[in-house]
Amino acid sequence: MQIPLQITFRDMEPSDAIEARIREKAAKLDRFYDHVMSCRVMVESPHGHHHKGRLYQVRIDMTVPDGELLVTHEHHHKDHSHEDVYVAIRDAFDAMKRQLEDYARKRRGKVKSHETPAHGTVTSLNADEGYGRIETPDNRLVYFHRNSVLNNAYDRLAVGSEVRFVEEAGEEGPQASTVTLIGKHHVT
Repeated sequence: MQIPLQITFRDMEPSDAIEARIREKAAKLDRFYDHVMSCRVMVESPHGHHHKGRLYQVRIDMTVPDGELLVTHEHHHKDHSHEDVYVAIRDAFDAMKRQLEDYARKRRGKVKSHETPAHGTVTSLNADEGYGRIETPDNRLVYFHRNSVLNNAYDRLAVGSEVRFVEEAGEEGPQASTVTLIGKHHVT
């Protein structure tokens, strides 16, 4: 970290043991992603006047090159696991690690992207043999078979029908699988 870890205790006495656990968890995150700029952790016991059943809240605010990651673990009356400050700390740091993993993946450009399926126009149909050809916007012809048309829509296809498809290599050239008939109002 470029700026030293900051730990704040609110409505509770500071504890060397709790601080040591937080430093250990923060160091693991810093080793996982070495571009963390700063990390602020606040441990709070908002109902400090109760001796039993007090639920701890842990807030982690981490600054990274393109922004800020934030975890706020608030107590829930039905969830008594956060009566243990160490469980509350573990859960908050686990949540921050997930956010940091997502952030690191995006920075590396490894976010899954869903490509739009190819589209084209049916240019020929052989109803007796059960196949046809699709012309793509770049004027290539792609073969398809009746079995590749989804939702039993082969019989509704006509020359000029617009379709989406997944292209793959066939024995004799490009071939379409998962062919879907596009309605009149579609986005390409």
